[in-house]
Amino acid sequence: MTDLDIAEVARRAGVPASTLRYYEERGLIAATGRRGLRRQYDPGVLERLALIAMGRTAGFSLDEIARMFAPDGRPRIDRQMLATKAEELDRRIRELGVLRDSLRHAAACPAPSHMECPTFRRLLEAAASGAVAVPRRRAPRRREASGAGEERASSDPA
Repeated sequence: MTDLDIAEVARRAGVPASTLRYYEERGLIAATGRRGLRRQYDPGVLERLALIAMGRTAGFSLDEIARMFAPDGRPRIDRQMLATKAEELDRRIRELGVLRDSLRHAAACPAPSHMECPTFRRLLEAAASGAVAVPRRRAPRRREASGAGEERASSDPA
């Protein structure tokens, strides 16, 4: 199969060309060359982009995703990192379930005021004590190429 033009890769991968250029800048993908001014990519880049998309959806930073590839570009996925992320997701799912249930209760609570509702007061106390996790606010994003996604407010410089 012949190399794919940047526009074709963007269309097939469902990301803007600016994201492809950004990923290339970050070392996540590499163009095979150019035809005129347009980057060309090996068709295998589509599978790599799918892995990147899956990693982003799971909450991995681009730096973490970059470490999931060997120097030759083949996937080298750390199973322990996957297990750790799965545990984080399980914890977040539980937290979101508590939050969902709390919102449903608050929406349907028959008390004249939420502050008069014993259940709501317990939820408030739990939130104040840290028993109900409050989602972390992300650090402001650095202006990146359009559609390049945002980085997590972790140790990655944004």
